[in-house]
Amino acid sequence: MVDPHRRTNLDIHFGHSNQSSVGIEWEMAIVDRDTLEQVPGAVHVLERVADPEGGPIRGEYFDSMLELVSGVHERVHDAQAELEGLLAQVIDWLEPHGLTVLAMGAHPFGDPMLQRPRAKPQYGRVAERNGWWGRQMAVNGLHVHVGVDDADKAIQLTMGVARLSCYFIALSAASPLWLGMDTQFASQRTMLFQQLSTNGPPHRLSDWRAYVEHVEQLADYGMIRSASELRWDVRPSACGTVENRLMDAMPTGWEVGAIAALSQCVAERLSRAVEADEPIWQLPHWIMRENKWRAARYGLDAEVMVPRLAARHAIPMREGLAHWLAELAPIADELGCADELARIPELAAGGPSHVRQRRVWEATGDARAVAASVVAETLRGTPLFEETRG
Repeated sequence: MVDPHRRTNLDIHFGHSNQSSVGIEWEMAIVDRDTLEQVPGAVHVLERVADPEGGPIRGEYFDSMLELVSGVHERVHDAQAELEGLLAQVIDWLEPHGLTVLAMGAHPFGDPMLQRPRAKPQYGRVAERNGWWGRQMAVNGLHVHVGVDDADKAIQLTMGVARLSCYFIALSAASPLWLGMDTQFASQRTMLFQQLSTNGPPHRLSDWRAYVEHVEQLADYGMIRSASELRWDVRPSACGTVENRLMDAMPTGWEVGAIAALSQCVAERLSRAVEADEPIWQLPHWIMRENKWRAARYGLDAEVMVPRLAARHAIPMREGLAHWLAELAPIADELGCADELARIPELAAGGPSHVRQRRVWEATGDARAVAASVVAETLRGTPLFEETRG
């Protein structure tokens, strides 16, 4: 049997973490406070931190982006609070330079070709390998890590969380505009990011051994140089977690906490199923891709394909979401994230970020007004549901 903690030439191992502990990574752009253009201002922050590569405030792909990374927490509340503290610090450091942050899936009007990758070998490989598409990646995501106490279990949870990808995409979708135009998609970021060769739903694998063999095969064929370059929508992480990478960056800590609670509860529900030898229903790869596409296109108005319902091939996403929230509510109580999970129905009713942005767009026809509304929400810390209704 393969030791999940063994070190290979690719450093493929599964670390130790407490079951259902949580950590969050929140990416965002740096923009001029007046023009809202994306600008290379990360240096003003990174020069003030002790570890700009592995610390809680990090550089990202472009020199006009930052990533805020929480520590490991048992409760979503504490992870959200830490991120909000980091955000306040970043905003304070940027303010004297006439800059601020734009926390959304993609800049609504800027030309991504004007951005420059940071001088880091891994980012250079992304730019070279992906050509024109690699230069379009002026996009920001939200990643939620949930602790798993067993490597084989982590593979099963990876598939189980990915099965629900459409809900995470629809609730977090925050990139309806691109180059000053309405894309008619809820998440333009999702459509862009899937152009990277190792992106997409995870391949169906049986256990940790199969995962290690898969990663090593990709390396043998020159597709990746490390396991971190396998950019599945959901993947096992060396931290000893399952990493949910499906989401657009959202404007507010309030939303980040809600999505993190949903991810934590789903992972804990699946973990209990594994421990009880309950089957984890998995979707065919093509259906996961289709549901993902529908969520990126239509948000919560999409229909979700559910082949196990013999009488119905698809259901409204809002119906499916209500089912899952009811099932997860007792788990949220136990994990201490009931308040955060209870935000999900409010978010669905008031409108995820793409809905709020589109309200501003339809009222003004101005992509800068959209960006300004997102900045205002970030500074406030909670969504402006009513204000964007017009």
